Amino acid sequence: MTPLIILLGLFGVIGVWLIAIYNRFVALRNQTQNGWSQIDVQLKRRHDLIPNLVSTVKGVMEFERDTLTAVVEARAKAVAATGPASAARAEGELTQALGRLFALAENYPQLRSNENVKMLQEELSSTENKISFARQFYNDIATKFNTALQTFPANVLNAIFGFTTAELFLVTDAAERDVPKVDLSMRK
Repeated sequence: MTPLIILLGLFGVIGVWLIAIYNRFVALRNQTQNGWSQIDVQLKRRHDLIPNLVSTVKGVMEFERDTLTAVVEARAKAVAATGPASAARAEGELTQALGRLFALAENYPQLRSNENVKMLQEELSSTENKISFARQFYNDIATKFNTALQTFPANVLNAIFGFTTAELFLVTDAAERDVPKVDLSMRK
């Protein structure tokens, strides 16, 4: 009778352990999905603000059509991107196009003094910060999830449960890693 009780107790402990690991995987997967959703919300906000900025700037910068076209095309690619890897690539292109647009806008006194442009630039800057924080949160939780899936003995059970690793949101364009050049010489 005692060996049977010990065996049942052992199976009970193993069962509780399996349930705990499974529930941990589910919780981390859901947090990862929530992290991606937060990025998606901020990217949607960014994508909604861009047409307003472009249309506001368009009247003043009619001859800078190439830059405006690049922003619109980069936005279209970013909206169509799916998954962290393609979204990171498309968003990197959009960030570069917006950077060129803001650099051009600084050279036009009419734009610098335009309240709508200022407001839209501030909104986009705020959104860029929120995207950055959301990316960091997503990558942190995705890394935690991936680590949980890949460590022993959970990695053995992962095959049984069928969980897959989360894709990280990575910078794919080397130019985005470059240190920005800041000139404070006050020369025009």
